[in-house]
Amino acid sequence: MPNAKFDSKSFNPEAFKYAVERVPNLKMNEIKKSAALAGNPDIRAAFSSQGGTAYARIAMRGLIDGDAVNYDGETDITATSTKTFEQGVVVVGRAKAWVEKDFSYDITGGVDFMDNVSRQVAEYKDGLDQDTILAILQGIFAMTGTKNLEFVNKHTTDVSAEPDGVIGPTTLNTAMNAACGAKKGQFSLVFMHSDVATNLENLRLIEHLKYTDKDGITRDLALGTWNGRTVVIDDDMPVENVDAAEESGTPGEPGYVPAHGAYTKYTTYALGRGSISYEDIGAKVPYSMARDEKTNGGEDTLYMRQRKVFAPYGISYEKKSQATLSPTDAELKNGANWTLVHSGESTENKRSFIEHKAIPIARIISRG
Repeated sequence: MPNAKFDSKSFNPEAFKYAVERVPNLKMNEIKKSAALAGNPDIRAAFSSQGGTAYARIAMRGLIDGDAVNYDGETDITATSTKTFEQGVVVVGRAKAWVEKDFSYDITGGVDFMDNVSRQVAEYKDGLDQDTILAILQGIFAMTGTKNLEFVNKHTTDVSAEPDGVIGPTTLNTAMNAACGAKKGQFSLVFMHSDVATNLENLRLIEHLKYTDKDGITRDLALGTWNGRTVVIDDDMPVENVDAAEESGTPGEPGYVPAHGAYTKYTTYALGRGSISYEDIGAKVPYSMARDEKTNGGEDTLYMRQRKVFAPYGISYEKKSQATLSPTDAELKNGANWTLVHSGESTENKRSFIEHKAIPIARIISRG
């Protein structure tokens, strides 16, 4: 590559952007292939205007409903109207910088740090996006309120209290059916911890995908398929350590807890096609370089910036607890910031909410 050594005087941000984007982002590419992420022109349009640079509310058209009357020549036909729902969406901005010393180039005889860093930046951004998605999923399953809890409870399958407590051959199918009923076929992607994946691998239920690089070397990916759904394996999945407990309560009665040893609970997420709207909003200067002649004998710093929207279908980001114009991962995980899309009345009992079965997102809790 030209400009093999980092040098802010000759750095070409467009060429570097191209270098980053030509490196395969394997996980995100597979997530997109599964169609769990889908473009949304309404979101793109909202953030293309000056009025929606960090947060916007997108209209969601309501579905027709109501019971039909008997058409017998005597009964009046009644009419109902649809309600317009609104979904709050937020831009998630992230930035990072890396430094390369002139001396590193000199002492290694001119190693191509530019190519090395461009490859790592691509993988780093891949991880950032995945962290954002997982933070959002934790947030929506931390929602409170009657209708929100209806979604949380019916879209959660907890097998951790069963005798072995681990995911089995039928667990995914059961969880998808509990969440979306007859529409369970739209699920296309599963996020899971490596311990859960290992259990399924031992049962020969996961088939790993393979990647062949430019040198013709083939390797297994941290990706696979399970019942035809793409599997993404990530050890940043939620994990909870449960302490040992003695028996309490009366067997067969509410609140009874049998004695058990210490164990670990794992969260697995299943996503359906179009379950998360995704738009890369972009930053004015996604990549830039700065030259420091003095420090460490001379060094160059590469800066990276990105702004993206990940909006779960049918769930609104309400921005109730957000300190700045971009939410942190902790703020995305805060259930107070999320609610099911609804018609907007001031009191919950007057609102019309989106049907929870229309949201193809499910959670499985297990011991492995």
